[in-house]
Formats: sequence, structure tokens, C-alpha cells
Amino acid sequence: QVQLVESGGGSVQAGGSLRLSCAASGYIIGGACMGWFRQSPGKERVGVARIASDGSTTYVDSVKGRFVITRDSAKNILFLQMTSLKPEDTAEYYCAAAQFRGRGVRCSTERNDFTYWGQGTQVTVSS
Repeated sequence: QVQLVESGGGSVQAGGSLRLSCAASGYIIGGACMGWFRQSPGKERVGVARIASDGSTTYVDSVKGRFVITRDSAKNILFLQMTSLKPEDTAEYYCAAAQFRGRGVRCSTERNDFTYWGQGTQVTVSS
């Protein structure tokens, strides 16, 4: 059974930093397509960043230069380092993992590319 457990959320002032973690069990994150998503009240869940099987990364424009997605394959943990946080970054953040891996598997920041989801961790940025 795949479990993804996020942690590291909290409340910070604008300009601050947080590092989110996503611990995986029943799933090997090394070589997998994984992503971070966020959802604000009344809005759809949207992709923020993803890391592909080859380690390449993609970010949505709103977080480029501020967020970094990485993984520690030895510890089986996915991270999202967030800096220069803005009030508009306030949301519930979710990590996600693709069901399939390998060449030819699509890996984007779209929800349909992911099968497994964590329960979320809240990030609140005050001005």
C-alpha cells in the first residue's frame, strides 16, 4: 500500500522560507515521477513542480526561482524548498506520485499524471 505523508507546513511572513517533506512508504521515489501541488480554498488543485525519472525538474511560472523540488532516494523523501514566500502561496500543499515509471511515461504538473496523493500540509503566508 502506497502512503505519502507530507510535513513541514506552517505559518510564515512574506519573504520567509519553508521546506516541505513527503515521506513515502510502499513506493520507491528514486526514478519515479513525483510532484507537488497546492490548493487554495474554493480553487482547483494545481501543480507547482515536478521531478521526472531522470531528475529533470519543471516549475510553474509563479514559483520559478523561488521553489526547488528535490528528492533523497536513500531516505525515500521528496522535498519542496520554498523561499521568498508570498501571501498568494498560501494553500494546502500535496505531494503526488505517478503509478508507472520508465521511458515514455508522461510526467508533467497536471493532476492526471499522478495516481498517489498525500493528505496535505497547510502553508500560510502573511503579509
